[in-house]
Amino acid sequence: MAYIQGINRKQSIMFPEVVDDYIEENNPVQFIDVFVDSLDLNESGFKYSETKSTGRPPYNPGDMLKLYLYGYLNRVRSSRRLEKESGRNVELMWLLKKLKPDFKTIADFRKDNRKAMKKVCKEFTLICKRLELFGGEIVSIDGSKFKACNSKKRNFNEAKLKKRLREIDEKIEKYLAELEENDAKETIEKRPSKEEMRKKIEDFKKRKSEYLQLLGKLKKSKETQVSLTDPDSRAMVNNQRIEVCYNVQATVDKKNKLIIDHEVTNEVKDSNQLSKMSNRAKEILEVEKLEVLADS
Repeated sequence: MAYIQGINRKQSIMFPEVVDDYIEENNPVQFIDVFVDSLDLNESGFKYSETKSTGRPPYNPGDMLKLYLYGYLNRVRSSRRLEKESGRNVELMWLLKKLKPDFKTIADFRKDNRKAMKKVCKEFTLICKRLELFGGEIVSIDGSKFKACNSKKRNFNEAKLKKRLREIDEKIEKYLAELEENDAKETIEKRPSKEEMRKKIEDFKKRKSEYLQLLGKLKKSKETQVSLTDPDSRAMVNNQRIEVCYNVQATVDKKNKLIIDHEVTNEVKDSNQLSKMSNRAKEILEVEKLEVLADS
């Protein structure tokens, strides 16, 4: 029995004459295109939303926003992958009209337009509201933990800092004792030289100073933790493990399972955000009474 055969790669074939023929009417990129075109990007604060008469023309922020929204919907989040997809993905070729921005341009757009992109989320919520896609009677609120770039080694609480300081003091005392012992007697036993031990002691003192500064910063801020790489991230339980994360709260309306609100926090427990998110949901939906579901 023969296998199913593919076509000859060198065989000439006729593609559709226009890119639009590849995209069906119910394809999500159609919505992205219409949604972004309906926004006032200048009012939202997007960089380059108004062009200048001199200099090299920039990419239209609307096109860049379409690229990012497509990436979020399809779990393509890195700027390098978005660059690659824009050159080979037919949906993106249609959406961007075959524009292919490089990864740095893509990354800079996200960096330069953080606040403006938050406003886009609010605009989406308002559109859903106008289209009566929200029921406004029952919502569920829950948090999801997202790992930060911060490692556990670079996250400290008061107890951890005090433990590190004790360990450093013990090591300094140990090296000082060894220096005195080496001065008191000659030995053929191979040990670190005086210069090596003094360098070790200086390194420990420097580290001790850094930990003391962190401890002072922690007490002054009245926070329970401090993270060095992602300052706002916190150590919390995620999938039964302690990881340094952010806690993203999301409020979902029951009618069409659409997110009406979200907030990135560093709260370890979801319960601390329940009242705040509930009140925000009532304001967004413009209702006096709202049934809220949440995990216990």
